[in-house]
Amino acid sequence: MELTTKEKNTLLEIAKEAIAAKIGNKKMPELKMDSENLRSKSGAFVTLKKHGYLRGCIGYIKAYKPLAETVQEMAVAAAFHDSRFPSLKPEEVKDLTFEISVLSPLKRIKDINEIEVGKHGLYIIRGYNSGLLLPQVAVEYKWDRETFLQETCHKAGLPAQAWKDKETEIFIFSADYFGDTD
Repeated sequence: MELTTKEKNTLLEIAKEAIAAKIGNKKMPELKMDSENLRSKSGAFVTLKKHGYLRGCIGYIKAYKPLAETVQEMAVAAAFHDSRFPSLKPEEVKDLTFEISVLSPLKRIKDINEIEVGKHGLYIIRGYNSGLLLPQVAVEYKWDRETFLQETCHKAGLPAQAWKDKETEIFIFSADYFGDTD
């Protein structure tokens, strides 16, 4: 999905308005779905940072809902339901930066050489454990392919070398990511 600048700005506005509505105990704003891309079902994550540090990140891996609806819902989830952080307080909103990652469909791989650091995100599953890291995370931390695999296993609650196990499923995806710092 190729998003236009206008669509990206609309999605960022949707995310910000959703958090503002939740903070103010107001009704969620009506969604602006004035393009096919915003109405198309797509997986997406909303990442919130405060002073450059992660403050919340939640998303749908798969396409369950229209993109605009997914962004609205995930913005609220990232701000108030990310179990790694307390719920966002009204005074924190002014310090937030927003990033949205629109995901391609997942592709299962057998050969880790298919993973392109900086282009692909990883989703690893073994048994009841699963973990996902977005493509930009590996770039931000300057990880190589093996470190990226190990860190995704760690996120899944698995041993670092679990990616080598035949029982472990590895999926790649790409993401169009953008934010209000672009």
